Amino acid sequence: MKDYLVEKIRNICLISHGGAGKTTLAEAMLYNTGVLDRFGKVADGTTTTDYDPEEIKRKTSISTALAPCEWKDYKINVIDTPGYFDFVGEVKQGIRVADSAVILVSGKSGVAVGTEKSWAYAKDQGIPKMFFVSKMEEENANFFTVLDQLINTFGKGIIAFQLPILEGEKFVGYVDIINVTAKKFDKDKLIDIAIPSSLKSKIEEIKDALNEAIAETDEALMEKFFGGEAFTPEEIRRGIRMGIGSGSLVPVFCGSALNNLGVTPIMDAVIEYMPSPADNPVIKAKKLNSDETVELKTAADAPLSALVFKTIADPFVGKISMFRVYSGTLKSDSTVFNSRTEKPEKIAQVFIMRGKKQVPTDKLIAGDIGAVAKLQNTNTNDTLCEQAKPVILDKICFPEPSISLAVEPKSKGDEEKIGSGLHKLQDEDPTFKVELNSETHQTLISGVGEQHLDVIVSKLKAKFGVSVNLADPKVPYRETIKKKVKIEGKHKKQSGGHGQYGHVWIEFEPGDKEELNFEEKIFGGAVPRQYFPAVEKGLQESIHKGVLAGYPVVNLKATLVDGSFHPVDSSEMAFKMAAYQAYKKGLAQASPVLLEPIARVEVYIPESYMGDIIGDLNKRRGRILGMNPQEDGIQQVVAEVPQAEMFKYATDLRSMTQGRGYFKLWFERYEEAPPMISQKVIEEAKKHMTEDDDE
Repeated sequence: MKDYLVEKIRNICLISHGGAGKTTLAEAMLYNTGVLDRFGKVADGTTTTDYDPEEIKRKTSISTALAPCEWKDYKINVIDTPGYFDFVGEVKQGIRVADSAVILVSGKSGVAVGTEKSWAYAKDQGIPKMFFVSKMEEENANFFTVLDQLINTFGKGIIAFQLPILEGEKFVGYVDIINVTAKKFDKDKLIDIAIPSSLKSKIEEIKDALNEAIAETDEALMEKFFGGEAFTPEEIRRGIRMGIGSGSLVPVFCGSALNNLGVTPIMDAVIEYMPSPADNPVIKAKKLNSDETVELKTAADAPLSALVFKTIADPFVGKISMFRVYSGTLKSDSTVFNSRTEKPEKIAQVFIMRGKKQVPTDKLIAGDIGAVAKLQNTNTNDTLCEQAKPVILDKICFPEPSISLAVEPKSKGDEEKIGSGLHKLQDEDPTFKVELNSETHQTLISGVGEQHLDVIVSKLKAKFGVSVNLADPKVPYRETIKKKVKIEGKHKKQSGGHGQYGHVWIEFEPGDKEELNFEEKIFGGAVPRQYFPAVEKGLQESIHKGVLAGYPVVNLKATLVDGSFHPVDSSEMAFKMAAYQAYKKGLAQASPVLLEPIARVEVYIPESYMGDIIGDLNKRRGRILGMNPQEDGIQQVVAEVPQAEMFKYATDLRSMTQGRGYFKLWFERYEEAPPMISQKVIEEAKKHMTEDDDE
C-alpha cells in the first residue's frame, strides 16, 4: 500500500441494526478496489471482516474489524462493526476512531431500534453521517417507504441523493439527484439511460429540498437562493460538504451490497463529501498529570499521539493492539511512551490489519489506523506518545456490564486455565468483567447481555481449550436476630491429666453495627481478664455462619456478663469453645431472621414503556421511588429491588423495550426477607448441607 497524505485518508464506520449488511458492504468495497479477487459471503463464512471462528459459526459480526482499501488515489479505512446490542463496546471502539459513519438500513425491514442507536452513537461522537438503504435486491424492499421513515424519525435534513430505478419490481439502476442523470447496471458497468418519467416530479421535490439545505450552509448562498439564481456545481459540492460536516444534511443512497450494485457510488460519495482527518486540524488532549488541555496538529510532522482503541488476545501471536494515530507519525522499530503506565513501549513491526491479515508497513501518519503486536503493558484506551511531550487522548466511554453469571468448570482441575483465559478475554473486551466472589467462592463473569456471555464461553473453549457451565450467581444473604437473650455456654472435658474448662454467660441482642459489637461486664473476676480476647475470638469466628442457613451474621451485639473458670483446666481454647456453644444456642432463641440484599435500580426508557416497566418491577417485589423525565422523551424510573430478582433483568428489559431501555444497578443495603423467600432459602441451604455431608 502506497503512502497517502492526511487529506487523502477517509475513516468510515459502518453501523446499523443487526443483519442490515455491513460486512457484505465492506466485502464489496474490498472486491471493487481489487484487494479481493473473490467476493466472500457471510453465509459461507468467507468474508474478510468476519474471520473469527465464532463469527463464522454464528454468521454474524461480534467484533469490530478493519477493511482498508485504495480507491481513486484515496485510502479508505472501512471499519465494520457488529449490529447486535450485546457488542455495543465494539461499536464504541469503531466509532471513536472514525471521522464519519455510514448507517445501513434494510430496504425491507426499514428503520429499526439499531438504526436509532446508530444515529445516537454517531451524534454523540459528533461525526457526519450518511444512510445506505441496503438489500434492494430483496423482494418487498421499498426505498420510498424507508426514506419516509428516515425523515419522520430523524428530521427534514435527510435527503435522498439517489432514487432507485425498478423494472418489474427488480432493482436495475438509480437516478443521481445531484447530477440529474440516470444509470443502469450492466454486469459490472454503469450505462447512462433516460430518467424515467415516473420519477421526474419526485426528483424536482428533492432538488428543491436539497437547494434549501445547501442555502442554509452559507449567507451568500442563501441570498442567491432567495434571488432565484441557480448554484454552480462547485457551490453545490461545497454546500453539501458543509451541510454534511455540520450534521444539518444527511444524504441517502441505495444499493445491493450482496449483488455489488450501487456500491461504487457510495465509495465515490465517501471521498467526495466525507471529511478527511485533516478537516479536523487540531486534536484536543490533556497534558499528563494535569487538567491543562493541549492542542495537537493533525499533521505527520507534529508530536506523536495515538489511541489504542482495541486489543485482540491471540493465543498464537499474543496481544495485538489496534490504534489510530491522531498526530505525528508512528514508525516501526521505534520506542514510544505510554502515558497511563508512564513507561516506554518498544514498537517492533507496525502493520495494517485487513480482517485478520497483517500487511507490514514502515510507518503510519496522523489520521491513519494500524496495529502492533506484543506491547507489554498497553491496553485499550491507552495513549502512545512522545516521552518529551506526554499527553492523554479522550478515552472511549464503555457501557457497564448489566448481567452476571457464575462460571463452573466442566472438568476438575481446569480452574487455573479458566482464570487465565478469562483474564486474557477481559483484556480484549472492556465491557466484560471477571471477579472471584470471596464470600460465595464463585467466579462471576459480567457482560452486556446473555449472548455476550455465551460468546465469551465459546471463545474460552475455542482459544484456551476449556469448557465451562454458566449458573445463576449465589445471592449473598445475611442473618441477624430480633430479640435479646441471655445464654449460658459451657465447655468441659475432664479425663485424666489436664482437662478443659470454660464457662460463660453472654447476652445477645440486635446491634447497630454491621460487624460484631463485643463488650464485657464482668464483676468480681468471674472470668479472668486474660480470657476476654478468647471469648471475642470465638464469637468472631462463629458469626461467619448463621444458625438459619449458614450465612454471615450482621448487626449483633454480644456482652459477656458472667461465667466461671478452673485454676488448672481453663484455657483460651476452652473459653473460645464456650463462646461458640453460647452463640449456637443463643442465636436460635433470639428470633433469627434472614436478610436479603436490596439493589437500587435506575431504568432509562422511552415514555411509552413506563407502564410495562413499573408493572414488571412490582412483580419483582420492587418499590418504585420516583420517575424523572430526561432528555429526548426518555424517563428514568428509580426503584429498590431485591438483588435475587435482578439476575436476568438485562435480557427481560431488552425484550420489553425492543432494546431501547437500559439500566444501572448497585447494592444499597440489607433488609429482612419475606417469610416465603426466607423459607425457600433455608430449605435450599439445608439440602446443600445434607449433600455435602453425604459426600
